[in-house]
Amino acid sequence: MKTNLGSKNRRQLQKNLAEATRDRAASIRRRSYTATEAKNEFGRVLDEALQGETIVITKHDSPKAVLISIDKFNALEQAPQLKLNALTSEFDSLLLQMQTDKARAGMARAFKASPEQLGKAAVAAARKRG
Repeated sequence: MKTNLGSKNRRQLQKNLAEATRDRAASIRRRSYTATEAKNEFGRVLDEALQGETIVITKHDSPKAVLISIDKFNALEQAPQLKLNALTSEFDSLLLQMQTDKARAGMARAFKASPEQLGKAAVAAARKRG
């Protein structure tokens, strides 16, 4: 049984993953500017970032900073929380499924089973998985 909250979080997580995939593909075409170029042409560099480009700013031929749009920043900042929310929802759903009478009876049988019975059940389960 899946909760509505779980499916909403799952959809949001899928949306964020799709955006991250697009962003990763866009990062292949990212622009690089020296710090001096970025300073002297800041208006153009900012416009590129606002259009979705990832701007790498270098100093002495080494990447030192990245300029991205606020939308990209917010998506990156929220991604861990959305993932955690989706995992929490999935855990809650699985826990709810384990709270049925059938699940309780199965656990009671498992705790009362002898080692031989547990061994036979493990072998049978392994054979089912192939």
